[in-house]
Amino acid sequence: MLFAWHLPVPPYVRYHAEHLEIRLLVQGDDELPQQVMLRCEPDNEEWLLTMQPEKQGSFTCYQADLTLLAGEAVRRYCFKFLWNDRQQWFGPLGFSVVPPAQVEQFAIEIPTHSPEWVADQVFYQIFPDRFSASGQDHTIKNDSYYHYAVQRKVIRKEWDEPLTEENASSTFYGGDLDGIVERLPYLQGIGVTALYLNPIFTAPSNHKYDTEDYYQVDPYLGGNDALVRLREETQKLGMRLILDGVFNHTGDTHPWFDRYQQRTEGAFYDPASPHRLRFTFTADGRVLDWKGNSTLPKLDFSSQAVVDSVYQADDSVLRHWLREPYQIDGWRLDVVHMLGEGGTARGNLHHLAGMYRAVKNENPQAYVFGEHFGDARRWLQAGVEDGAMNYMGFALPVRSFLAGVDVAYQPIHLDAQQCAEWMNGYRAGLSHTQQLDMFNQLDSHDTARFLTLLADKPQRMRMALVWLFTWIGVPCLYYGDEIGLDGGNDPFCRKPFPWDESRWDGDLLALTQRMTTLRHQSSALRRGGCMVVHARADTLVFVRQYEDEILLIALQREGEGLCVLPHSPIIPAGSWEKANGEGKLVREADYIELALPPESATVWRWAAA
Repeated sequence: MLFAWHLPVPPYVRYHAEHLEIRLLVQGDDELPQQVMLRCEPDNEEWLLTMQPEKQGSFTCYQADLTLLAGEAVRRYCFKFLWNDRQQWFGPLGFSVVPPAQVEQFAIEIPTHSPEWVADQVFYQIFPDRFSASGQDHTIKNDSYYHYAVQRKVIRKEWDEPLTEENASSTFYGGDLDGIVERLPYLQGIGVTALYLNPIFTAPSNHKYDTEDYYQVDPYLGGNDALVRLREETQKLGMRLILDGVFNHTGDTHPWFDRYQQRTEGAFYDPASPHRLRFTFTADGRVLDWKGNSTLPKLDFSSQAVVDSVYQADDSVLRHWLREPYQIDGWRLDVVHMLGEGGTARGNLHHLAGMYRAVKNENPQAYVFGEHFGDARRWLQAGVEDGAMNYMGFALPVRSFLAGVDVAYQPIHLDAQQCAEWMNGYRAGLSHTQQLDMFNQLDSHDTARFLTLLADKPQRMRMALVWLFTWIGVPCLYYGDEIGLDGGNDPFCRKPFPWDESRWDGDLLALTQRMTTLRHQSSALRRGGCMVVHARADTLVFVRQYEDEILLIALQREGEGLCVLPHSPIIPAGSWEKANGEGKLVREADYIELALPPESATVWRWAAA
C-alpha cells in the first residue's frame, strides 16, 4: 500500500519571496512511482512540475517550487503519481484515480485579504440582554414602550425569573453593554480574547434583528456612549470586538418603512415616499419580507439609496462603526446569503463584494464573516467573506456524531468515518487561511444548547468542548456553555447567565480554561494543518501540525476504543506528553497504541526523542 503526507503549512510548505517550496512525503510497500508531479494553475491553465525525490529515512520526500510571480492569490495544487502503466492523484481527500476538482485541492492564499489576528482568538458570543445587567439608570423597565409587533408593552423580568415562551421577543432581563464591561475580568480569566455581540442597534425586540436605527445603539443597552466605554475597556485588555450587521431586512418600525405611522415619509403607507424603493412591494401593495415575517421587510439592493446607506456612501453603516470612537474589529453579517435585489437574493455576490470592499477600505484587518446554516463555500470561494459561521463544516457534523440529531433536530446516526468524510469533504473546498478563519461553534442564539441536545449523555459536552478548541478554525463559546447552561430552541437558548457560582459546572469551566490555555500556547492549534488519522466506529483521531509541533487528539464516543497508529511524518517516534484527558498511549518500536475510555477526549503533544 502507498501512503502520502502533505499539509499546506510548514514544514511541508516553505515561503520564499518568489515561490513556495512544496514538499510531499511518500512511503509504501508497493512500488514507488517513477515520477511525481506537482499540478497547479498559476494562470488558470494546468502546469505539471516534476518533483525532485530525496530519500529521508524510510520516506521519500518529493519537492518542487510553485511560482508566486503569476496567478491569483489562491494557489491551488495537487499531486500526480505516474508509473509506466498507471497513474494516481493525491489531494486533501487522499488518493484517487481521477484529478480532484479544482476547488477540492490544497489551497494557499498569497497574498491574503484575511486579517492576521483572527486565527489566534478565542471568541465569546453574547446576547446582550441576557449576559449581565449593570443596573444603571438607562435599564429597561416594565412598560418602557409599546412593542407594536406583538401588540403589547414590553415586560421586564428579574434576572432569576424563569424564561417562558409567552411574549418571548418582548420580555427583557436588563442586560446591557456596561454589564459586559463589568464582566470583562471574568471573560479574560477563562481565556476569551474576542467578543461577538448579537445586534445592539435600536430595535423594539430583545433580539434586535428588527433594526429601527442603524446609527444608534439601543438606549436601553446604554446607547452609543456605552459602546465607546466597552470598546475602550476591551482595547485595554487586548480584546477584539465584532458587531452583528442585519442588512437583509429592517424592522417595520424603521423610519424608512414606518408601518405604525410614528413618523412621516414611511414607505408602508405612502406610495410616494422617498423610501418606497428601498423595499419591494407587489402590485397589491404587499411588501416582500424575510421568510414570511411581516415585521421584517426585506431591503431591496436594486435601490441606490439602500446601497449607499449600507456600504457605498462615505457615511454608510458598515463604514461608520469601523471608525473612531468605536473602531470595531469587524462584522458578522446576518442571513447574508439571502440579501439581494427585488425581494430576492438576486445580485447577492455583487453586493457582498461591495460590502467586503467597503469594510476592507476602512480597515484591511477587519474580520467579515457571514451567517450560513447551509454550504458557505460558494461565498468563500468568491472572496466576499473572510470566514463563515461554520454550521455545515463543524457544528452540524459534531452535533450529528455526538448528539444524534441533524440541523432539523431529526435523528441521524453517523459513525466516525462518515463524520470525518463530512468534515474533510467540506473543508477541502476552502483554502488553508479560510479554514483557520471559519467561525466554529457548538451552538448559538439560533439553536438549542448543545448540552440540552445531548439529553442523557451530558459527559459528551466535555468531548465537544475539546473538539471545539482543537479542530481547525477559530473557536467561539456561546455565553454560558463553559458553565453548563442548558436550554432548548429559541427562546430557551437565550436564558440569563446565572452569576450564582453554585449553579455552575465547575469541572466544565476548568476544562474550558485548560483548553483555552492550550490553544493560546499552541501554534499548531491556531495556525496548523489538520489531518484525520483514524476514523472507525466510535473512534475519531486527528492531528494538528505546524513546523515541528504536533498534537494528537483522540475522541471516543461509546465503549472502549483501541487504535494503532504506525509511525509516520505526522505520528513520529518520540515521546508524547498528555495535555488533557484520560486516554492512554503506549509507544512501540514502529507504532503507538491508544486505549480510550468511553465518552472521552484526550490530547497529546509530541516531543522529539
